[in-house]
Amino acid sequence: MKLIKHHWELDVYKLAMEMSREVFQLSKTFPKEETYSLTDQIRRSSRSVSAQLAEAWRRRKYEAVFVNKLNEAEGEAAETQTWLEHAVQCEYVPVQKAREIHRLCDRILGKLVTMGNKPEAWVLRKSRTPPPLTH
Repeated sequence: MKLIKHHWELDVYKLAMEMSREVFQLSKTFPKEETYSLTDQIRRSSRSVSAQLAEAWRRRKYEAVFVNKLNEAEGEAAETQTWLEHAVQCEYVPVQKAREIHRLCDRILGKLVTMGNKPEAWVLRKSRTPPPLTH
C-alpha cells in the first residue's frame, strides 16, 4: 500500500473531482433562468466535496475535526444528488446521465463513510519524541 502524502492522491478526491467536472459539463445545458439557482447550487455543492476533502486532509491532526470535514463532504455529495434529481424532474438532464453521476456520488459517499468510521487509519499520530530543550 502506497503512503499518501497529499489529498489529491486519495481515490475519493479523484472521484470527487471527476464528479464535479461531470456536473459542470452537464449544467452548461441548463436554461438561462436557472443560472442563479439550480446551476449555481449544483456546481457549488459538487465542487465543495473535493474542497471539504482537502480541508479534512490538512486538519487530520485532530480526529474530530477530520471526521467533521468528512461529514461535510458527505452532505455536499448528497446535496449534489438532490440537485440532480431536481434537474431530472425539470427535464434538463437525461435520466441515464443523472444516474451515472448519482452512482458516482454513491461511490464517493461510501468511501467517505468508510474513512469516517475508521479515522484512526488517516489521522496523524503525535510524535512521542519530546521537543528540544531551549536555553
